[in-house]
Amino acid sequence: MTHLVRAAALTHYADVARSAGLDPWRMLADAGLPRACLADPELRISGEAVRELLERSAERSGVEAFGLLMAEGRRISNLGALGLLSREEPTLRLALQSFQRFGRVHNEALRQRIEEAEGLAVVREDLLFDEGGPMRQATELVVAVALRTMRVFLGNDWRARRICFTHQRPVDLSVHRRVLGQTPAFSQDFNGVVCLSAELDTPITSADPVVAGYIRRQLQTVTRGNVRVSDEVRQMALVLLPQGRCTIEEVARHMGVHRRTLHRQLAGEGHSFAALLQALRENLAQGYVADRQRTLTEVSQLLGFADLSSFSRWYRRSFGEPAQQTRSAAPTAR
Repeated sequence: MTHLVRAAALTHYADVARSAGLDPWRMLADAGLPRACLADPELRISGEAVRELLERSAERSGVEAFGLLMAEGRRISNLGALGLLSREEPTLRLALQSFQRFGRVHNEALRQRIEEAEGLAVVREDLLFDEGGPMRQATELVVAVALRTMRVFLGNDWRARRICFTHQRPVDLSVHRRVLGQTPAFSQDFNGVVCLSAELDTPITSADPVVAGYIRRQLQTVTRGNVRVSDEVRQMALVLLPQGRCTIEEVARHMGVHRRTLHRQLAGEGHSFAALLQALRENLAQGYVADRQRTLTEVSQLLGFADLSSFSRWYRRSFGEPAQQTRSAAPTAR
């Protein structure tokens, strides 16, 4: 099943494509996207096609930070009703929780959540697609948009404690430093922004509870009954895999249902837990193994294997060759 996103996700695509020497209309056609998606931000289009468009654009143009360049100049209004609601919440924490609750209205493939411990907060940005494939451009775009949104309320001079990406570090970081305002960390365990927990309680002076209530009711109407169980399982698996606890029993417990109920719900969507876990691991493994900054032992732990030998056997069965052979053949980061 296709994940739909608002065409606003392609804001500034045409400008960046032209500056990179690409024909935006030809690129859209190759990705199976209509021309209208660059004119109507409310048009619902395939998230998978958007991901492919951004990766292909970066590859053909040789502009490694293509997605990041699209985030430059983004406004909170590009998020539509979701952006309007965030301005009316009383604090940044509640604004981000609104994104977490209603984010599907803007992007069905994006899962946002806040994790807090020891005075720090991690605002995670996870993209979940049914099919695997590179997501570097889309990931850098959504993290940069999240960062810019936080700066709307914390001030343009605010700096995150850390900006994290799971993919490899590029050789040239000039675009990252300009767009993000600081140097991000690469080959990390998650994609997202780290800040102080106290910063999340920053008040939003423009907040209007009456307006917020109205917008919230409209979004509730749109999102009611629109959450797929398979997406919830993928999101929970991303959290539990590195902990070595990603079993159907553990996922079901976190979702508040019995394992048989979860099995039945997944079957109703045409999925099985084992197949979802396998696909998620394969997708993550492709990026992790190619990243020479990670040891294969670290990769095995991130994917939830008890030891390196278990991971090695799984990798050979899944990809038909040893992980070390894949890594040796992978191109080095530019």
